[in-house]
Amino acid sequence: MTNKIYKTITLCLLALSLVPALAFAHQPRITKSRLTLVPDPEISKAYYGKLTGEPDVYTIEAREPFDLYVNVLVPDIAGQKKDVSAVVLKDGKELAVLEGINFAWKQFYEPFGADSYWMGPEHRARAEAGTYEIRVWSSGNESKYSLAIGEIEAFDFKEITNVFTIIPELKKNFFEVSPITFLKSPFGWGLIVVMYLLAGIVGFVLRFVIKKFGLSKALPSVALAKDGGATHNIGKADRLLRLAIGVGLLLWAITTSWSPILLFFSGFALFEAIFSWCGFYAAIGKNTCAV
Repeated sequence: MTNKIYKTITLCLLALSLVPALAFAHQPRITKSRLTLVPDPEISKAYYGKLTGEPDVYTIEAREPFDLYVNVLVPDIAGQKKDVSAVVLKDGKELAVLEGINFAWKQFYEPFGADSYWMGPEHRARAEAGTYEIRVWSSGNESKYSLAIGEIEAFDFKEITNVFTIIPELKKNFFEVSPITFLKSPFGWGLIVVMYLLAGIVGFVLRFVIKKFGLSKALPSVALAKDGGATHNIGKADRLLRLAIGVGLLLWAITTSWSPILLFFSGFALFEAIFSWCGFYAAIGKNTCAV
């Protein structure tokens, strides 16, 4: 039950803070094989890959008609060629060629991940049931590319959490920048805000529970409010330590994995530093405030 409540609160806060980004978002996927099966082809996904000597192939098994959308993009990074092409086939028959070599690529900024691309050719059509293949290649079959499939934006809790697993890796290996640049995205700073709010809520709830049910041991009178509830139980040195821990965890998170867990504990450490209160100290009756 506690886990469900946590997920519900987190999802609601994320949804409220990230609405601007979701309006432009594709579900990100990292291509790790030359052959990829595409489920739900109408749901917008962005497949990130790098050609390794042969074309990459994306397969769609459609049991009923659907709206097919395909767009080829490459990252806007130094040394990246705009030479990626794709062909769409149905049951082995060529339907469309997205020729990239002679195409007038357009620069494109996506606020979802705060990344710049070159947008190449696209194909949009009403497709009948059948087996489709999208083959992606470049002049030397060594280019990085992003293949967008589908136009319906759809994000649930699983997809939102998946974003924070994939994007740091994309920043480092696909766009060749530090994961800290994710701060420019509403998803990035939105995650920090949400996890800090959640840490603050947990902190206040913990204080209330300890006070309400008398779980704290007797503390020095200097640390007691008029109603007998503990208001402060850590001194300057402990506050500075928690401040350093909070900032350290924040820097660790945003320069590596963007782990929500690291961000939560960063927020909780800052909560304790700001309010000069530690739940563990309250439970064992310890107080480092100056008497």
